[in-house]
Amino acid sequence: MARTNVTIKDVAREASVSVATVSRALNGHENVAEGVRKHVTEIANRLRYQPHAAARSLSSRRTQTIGVVLPDLYGEFFSELIRGIDAVARARRQHLLVSSYHGHPEEQGEALRAMRGRVDGLLVLSPYADRPGFLTDNLPTALPAVLINTHLPDATYPVLSIDNFGGASAMVKHLAEAGHKRIAFICGPEDNFDASERLRGYRTALAQHLPDAQPIELPGDFDESSGYEAGKRILASKQRPDAVFAANDMMALGCLYAFNEAGVKVPADIALAGFDDIPLARFVHPTLTTMRVSIAELGGLALTRLLQSIESEESQPSTLQTLVPELIVRESSIHATRRNTQSGSS
Repeated sequence: MARTNVTIKDVAREASVSVATVSRALNGHENVAEGVRKHVTEIANRLRYQPHAAARSLSSRRTQTIGVVLPDLYGEFFSELIRGIDAVARARRQHLLVSSYHGHPEEQGEALRAMRGRVDGLLVLSPYADRPGFLTDNLPTALPAVLINTHLPDATYPVLSIDNFGGASAMVKHLAEAGHKRIAFICGPEDNFDASERLRGYRTALAQHLPDAQPIELPGDFDESSGYEAGKRILASKQRPDAVFAANDMMALGCLYAFNEAGVKVPADIALAGFDDIPLARFVHPTLTTMRVSIAELGGLALTRLLQSIESEESQPSTLQTLVPELIVRESSIHATRRNTQSGSS
């Protein structure tokens, strides 16, 4: 058999299954037994069968492409998020069309509108979703979409989010129970929902666990440089805090660099904690106490949910799924003599 013009019918005949089964197996549909999928894939590879993308799009009215619109592509949070999305996309034979808008609502609107006709569905992380008319103006109503870490009080789309408030509250509780009385907080961007929820968790937990303590809040922007600047401001203050909780790990690492530069020891002089548990958090010295968010899992779950909507071809229920962060206690927040008594350590 010549291998240059192998069709799906050739694969079906060779595998002794129907054309529909070949199509489902090669497109990653869940209603195919794993043994059948493996058998069909081996036959298709042996025959060097290559689906005709244009013909497949015409017959299915799908592009096999998913749009991903994010605020930025820089930093370990976004790289981990994309890694999780990509893992599911590869398993389900989907392509990704990724765009970022760098914090400008007009640019995000343009990015969303540019996806029309190019993708079968959208994954969107946006701080502007709750603005009146933003989603209705920029998202076609017929296009399936799942929102990630987005504040949407009157949900019109499925939302996958992180319990930022609960995670921040748990971290302040840990620091207070470790004996720290003056706990500073490095904030995130003002228009960021994650940042505002983590700040709210800090304030609430501080009032609950240290009612006599005054909040110490420093500006930040979720990047290393703003954490570094916050660290320098802390060092220059007349009365230093005895613990610093940064709203994400990147700022915590920038703050750690400022402390190391000044010869301030962590945690002996000042304890330090972050949020997200990016891979680098366990490879710095001292290792960083943080709230673990499975960022890659968040991305994978979001795409899985979106593909379910696309394949069902039914209207999407407006649901909210929340991932609960896990407290990870490492060297940066408590002395070794107390660390062994703490739960949730890694």
